[in-house]
Amino acid sequence: MDPSSSAASASSLSPSPALTPPPDCAICPRLQAFRQDNRTAYPQFHNAPVSPFGSLRARLLIVGLAPGLKGANQTGRPFTGDYAGDLLYATLTAFGFATGSYGKHPGDGLELRDCRVTNAVRCVPPENKPTTAEIHSCRPFLEDELANMPNLRVILSLGGISHGAVLVALGHKKSAFAFGHGARHRVDDHLTLIDSYHCSRYNTNTGRLTTQMFHDVFAAVRAELPHE
Repeated sequence: MDPSSSAASASSLSPSPALTPPPDCAICPRLQAFRQDNRTAYPQFHNAPVSPFGSLRARLLIVGLAPGLKGANQTGRPFTGDYAGDLLYATLTAFGFATGSYGKHPGDGLELRDCRVTNAVRCVPPENKPTTAEIHSCRPFLEDELANMPNLRVILSLGGISHGAVLVALGHKKSAFAFGHGARHRVDDHLTLIDSYHCSRYNTNTGRLTTQMFHDVFAAVRAELPHE
């Protein structure tokens, strides 16, 4: 099978239970309570753990922090509905990791190519800040995801929390590889971890991350993963 094929993209929105918590996941009481509050405040929202987007046969996995309240928590697709998705999916398209038009909703027809997008924490946290315990509790889902990606060659971590969660999920200490924007870490003979500041509106508004900086990171990713 050609790993760049996007045929599995649609089905990947409903992966096996080993990869995504159930809709009423109760592992993290604080996140469960926040989800219930949002079901009252925003009954039209997804308000459940957000499944990854893209094929398990992809060579690239992008790992964010957690769903945004009015982004992925609203739409049910990672990085969809807020500014972070505007920048991420435009960049993925520019570098050949996505086709179609990003319309900020799961039915927009956007397809990922040789790429999968997920989060370290699958449920929206208050103030976009999961606790250490919540990151730990959600880690088995990320571990299972990594274990079920046979072609995985590059992981792109968006932000320090994602970077740490990925390292621990891979069996490394957080201190083994220091986070830094644009940093490239060879974590084993077949896998490279690349870091970027998160593509949030806050980071772009403050100049911490520019579009060019983000593109430079993806140029490094593409250098690791030539078109096939």
